[in-house]
Amino acid sequence: MDADQDAAETIEQNASNGGEQGAETRPSKSSLKKAARREKFAATKLERRTKEKLAKKEKKRIKAEKRAAGELSEEEPPKPKKRRVNPPFGGKVVVDLGFDDKMSEKEVFSLCSQLAYTYSANRHAEYPFSLIFTSINGKSLARLESLNDSGFKRWANTEWWAEGYERLWEADPAVKQTVVYLTADSDEELTELKPDETYIIGGLCDHNRYKNMCLNKAQESGVRTARLPIGTYLADLRTRKVLTVNQAFEILVHWTDMRDWEAAFQAVIPKRKFEESSKEREKTAAANTVDSSSSSSKIVLSVEELEAQADES
Repeated sequence: MDADQDAAETIEQNASNGGEQGAETRPSKSSLKKAARREKFAATKLERRTKEKLAKKEKKRIKAEKRAAGELSEEEPPKPKKRRVNPPFGGKVVVDLGFDDKMSEKEVFSLCSQLAYTYSANRHAEYPFSLIFTSINGKSLARLESLNDSGFKRWANTEWWAEGYERLWEADPAVKQTVVYLTADSDEELTELKPDETYIIGGLCDHNRYKNMCLNKAQESGVRTARLPIGTYLADLRTRKVLTVNQAFEILVHWTDMRDWEAAFQAVIPKRKFEESSKEREKTAAANTVDSSSSSSKIVLSVEELEAQADES
């Protein structure tokens, strides 16, 4: 009897399990409806494409007839032209990201935003550069990987090196002679860009806090340094000539297009910088006028005193 009961329980359990499995594998009404809609969409795809082509042809025919009859407006907006893509400038621009340990988390975030603007500027440049980002690791790498599912890895015409910019001349030491590290602290002023040279921009967010850091790094590497000629072409700009990464890059891009440093600077540097300089000049002039008036008053007073003394005598 016990054996029969065990067998019966086993049969009931199997039946129950089978029922549960059947319930799990049975598709829902919603999934069946979706599958039916997909099948219908696929079945009518060819028919829809045929109708679209016929409608397009008919639209062209009607337009041609109206044009022939003089009924078509001549003010019809033209189709947008495709942007002409010129060959690359030839030179390389390297962004040195080897300053992670010198920046706060907030500064790293700001720097990564500047890198995105730099890439965008190169994409839209008339004469784009070969763009290389070196020493990509640490906080900067972590931040970039967290943005848009590591979208930086899909940036076109860019290279990302874990190594430093020294890799540029590893295969050929002579290449080192064509490398220029751009820094506002350099004694040499850049006069032009050359297609056979490589220009390095320091990826450091707060240059004011670390004066001469890029200059010292370049000198330790034995690399030539130069500064952008802001002082020569924008003498009225009184503020310290330190730019963000993307501003420095955009100036190079504008120069390759216009071959005019002054125009390149004015296209990139905010107008408020010039307004601030103008206000500073006005304040200085006003202060000088006050000093001059004050001095004149003192001189006149002293003359009057002398005359009074002369009368008394």
